[in-house]
Amino acid sequence: MDGTVLNTLEDLTIALNYAMEQTGHRHDYTMETVRCFFGSGIRVAIRRALALENNPEMQAEDLIRIDTEADPENAGSSARSDRKYREPDEIRRIRTVYQPYYEQHCNDHTVPYPGIMELLEELRQRGIRTAVISNKPDAAVQILADELFPGLFDFAAGEKPGTARKPAPDLVLETADAMQLKAEEILYVGDSEIDLQTAANAGMDCAAVTWGFRNREMLTKLQPAYLIDDTAGLPGLL
Repeated sequence: MDGTVLNTLEDLTIALNYAMEQTGHRHDYTMETVRCFFGSGIRVAIRRALALENNPEMQAEDLIRIDTEADPENAGSSARSDRKYREPDEIRRIRTVYQPYYEQHCNDHTVPYPGIMELLEELRQRGIRTAVISNKPDAAVQILADELFPGLFDFAAGEKPGTARKPAPDLVLETADAMQLKAEEILYVGDSEIDLQTAANAGMDCAAVTWGFRNREMLTKLQPAYLIDDTAGLPGLL
């Protein structure tokens, strides 16, 4: 959802800065900086914000390395059964301020990227099924899908208790089952390293788009099978 179909960056930045301010932390992060925070869900975003607060010299690639590797919750169901993830108290404290605020303000400034609405309408007309899967909390995913994309997704799901977040394939494969599709019948479209990892873990082809939260240079280094610069490139690929 974030960085692929929706430009959520301004609302994410406002909500994160609000939560950081309310809990006594640095709260002057710009949208360009917050772009590097998100991709792995709010817990990792907060972890990255705290890391930059402690070390203002960190670069974008350093922040992105602070990721799900240290988070057993994201390693998949089997890992979580062996090691229950313990969320650090300070991250939990910030998240409990962030989450209700963001749910109330998730659609203040959020808009689809150019060409996305036309793309989804064209895919629907061609009988191609569509879904959106996000590390954003499920409540916000449902609000945005209903308000901004009525009738354009067959399925929409975000982070929810009991299901490992991306890059674990759990939610993506559950979606495939719900849509009665096999992994090899699905093209996964995303904008980040997390999306490429998720697609690989789910056994799906992946197209990386350059208009989202990671720039073309960063995505090129990840060597995606397909690199798409604008929405006009997707129908032909499909």
